[in-house]
Amino acid sequence: MHRLLRSDANVRRELVERFGPEVIGDNGPDRGKIAEIVFNHPDQLDWLEELLHPRVAEENLAWRAEQERRDDPPALTVTEVPLLYETGADRRFDVVVVITAPEAVRRERRPPGDDREQRLLPEEEKVALADYAYVNDGTLEQLDAFVADVVGKITAK
Repeated sequence: MHRLLRSDANVRRELVERFGPEVIGDNGPDRGKIAEIVFNHPDQLDWLEELLHPRVAEENLAWRAEQERRDDPPALTVTEVPLLYETGADRRFDVVVVITAPEAVRRERRPPGDDREQRLLPEEEKVALADYAYVNDGTLEQLDAFVADVVGKITAK
């Protein structure tokens, strides 16, 4: 999604038409300014998601097809999708792995006044829907071991 914001001329044009030229900075779209607009106005967020999500999905499907066409295709590909269940994107994947964190940690990571988590499917529901889930409250080594175990199970199928 970040690449689309930076380099897709049509996306940039539509952002300017919708939000004004002030959302484009020297280095492309100013994600902070866009966030201020969309996270305070649900209709604006809906518009932005309708603009970006189909393009993100198309890019991901094209990338996966490209990987499959390689002479030596990878055993698996991984895609991070922040709004996986909320957008129905889970249907495009064979396996879903959810990595979550305790609520206090998530709250600590959000900017003040950021209430976007209220729009998301609750963490416990995501975990219940996932094929594999991990609560990231331990060490990096523990997370690495979880990932290695999941990769081993998926590639063994």
